[in-house]
Amino acid sequence: MTHKRMAKLIDGRIVAEKVYTDLRADIAELKTRGVTPGLAVVLIGDDPASRAYVRSKDKMCRELGLHSVKLELPASTTQSELLKRVGELNRDSTIHGILVQSPPPGHIDEAAIVRALDPQKDVDGFHPENVAKLVLEDASGFVPCTPLGVQRLLLESGVEINGAHVAVLGRSMIVGKPLALLLMQKNKNGNATVTVVHSRSRDLPQITGSADIVVAAIGRAEFLKADHIREGAVVIDVGINRVEDAASPRGYRLAGDVAFDEVSKKATAITPVPGGVGPMTIAMLMANTVKAARQSAVHT
Repeated sequence: MTHKRMAKLIDGRIVAEKVYTDLRADIAELKTRGVTPGLAVVLIGDDPASRAYVRSKDKMCRELGLHSVKLELPASTTQSELLKRVGELNRDSTIHGILVQSPPPGHIDEAAIVRALDPQKDVDGFHPENVAKLVLEDASGFVPCTPLGVQRLLLESGVEINGAHVAVLGRSMIVGKPLALLLMQKNKNGNATVTVVHSRSRDLPQITGSADIVVAAIGRAEFLKADHIREGAVVIDVGINRVEDAASPRGYRLAGDVAFDEVSKKATAITPVPGGVGPMTIAMLMANTVKAARQSAVHT
């Protein structure tokens, strides 16, 4: 009996370590010029998942020797109070990157907060000016961290993006749209033919099944099945979903947007959840912060 080979695991932790090695050299060089890259993370309320993210970002900053500011505000913080804090961080020359942890409490207008950020400190890449720069292929802008991390994972894993057909499942401003724009760019790290699909797309398995690379970012646990992909495709799973599981001590398990067990038997390479795209998001946030510090050093 012949055993089917399993897909190669694309390990985000290993690639993230490579990013950090490169960044350490950049940070050391900036420090010789008297610049310590600084990141401020603003957390409103006490959502446990957001709190955990903020903790890991702060920890990584400290490990890399970055100046880290963690601003924890109560859930009762008003829109005007938050805008005032953002304004203070915009003017603080020791801070090069500002991130307001999403999602904020319901009474906060998140889009207005993003627009209030100094675009040159918007290391999440969501300010309209940075979105426009991505569309215009202006490299001085900031690209959202998760799409940037997906691109880096593909490149570091030796996956050919140039000329490939990529199906991006999901059309959010956080992942789907910016990733499509990034991979379409006319450069050696792009040049892909990108199809953006979503849950309402007709003939979904037919479209994703014709792609060389499938990126699942739809926010539905184990949505992408083996019949959605062709034999030998590369699959990147951006999703992270809590699935009730009585057998787990926590009462739930983490699952991606991909039905890993069945898809991994058909793909040539696949990212696990956790340990795939997740570590890359934080790595690219650090990379964007160092880039912001480098750009501000040039302007001063």
